[in-house]
Amino acid sequence: MVTSIRFIVGIIGSVVCVLLYAVPVLTFKRVVKEASVGEFSCVPYILALFSAFTWGWYGFPIVSDGWENLSLFGTCAVGVLFETSFVIVYIWFAPRDKKKFVVLMVSLVVAMLCVIVSLSSFIFHTHHKRKIFVGSIGIVTSMSMYCGPLVAVKQVIRTKSVEFMPFYLSLFSLLTSFTWTLYGILGRDPYLTAPNGAGCLTGILQLVVYCIYSRCNNKPPKTVNDIELVNDLDIATSRQDTNGCKP
Repeated sequence: MVTSIRFIVGIIGSVVCVLLYAVPVLTFKRVVKEASVGEFSCVPYILALFSAFTWGWYGFPIVSDGWENLSLFGTCAVGVLFETSFVIVYIWFAPRDKKKFVVLMVSLVVAMLCVIVSLSSFIFHTHHKRKIFVGSIGIVTSMSMYCGPLVAVKQVIRTKSVEFMPFYLSLFSLLTSFTWTLYGILGRDPYLTAPNGAGCLTGILQLVVYCIYSRCNNKPPKTVNDIELVNDLDIATSRQDTNGCKP
């Protein structure tokens, strides 16, 4: 019974998580349209890439016992594709100083992943020990990923604008964390439960900050059409005014 419920929760978590991975598409569509990354930070996407790689390896049969975490592996595989695409777009349109920083961070991520895969494959010889090793690293990476949006929270407070923290990104982040927390509890997996429980807290914080500063601006949460309209207006205004508006 518990196994069946966990499988269903895993499917729900996969769907919600894929939607979360897809939310930044709107942000990077704007980056491509304006051919500039503006003040957007790539740090959250690099951390998300590292986390997706780590948990994908955790769900792979070499670490997990068989395909007990199939939904986790499949979700992370999709996440790796999304996050890699976002990082590539960011590097393409970023200025030289930001580009060097992102390339350095990505290189460190790849190097660390190679070490994790090598150690867990050749040093630890049981699924239990491999799960402890990779799961412990996964907790750290997930905590880093969930702390990443705090950069956006800081920027919202500084600029008093919710432009840099999309509502749906924060919402799906909370839903994803809640679903995978439940998935971890049902499977008695502390390595999934602990970081996603922390993710619930950061997700709630983002929504609270969004509500506060969206009211200050007297603006309702943006829909997809609203975002497209604002982007078009920003581009038109920047062409008329040499000073332009902040991205």
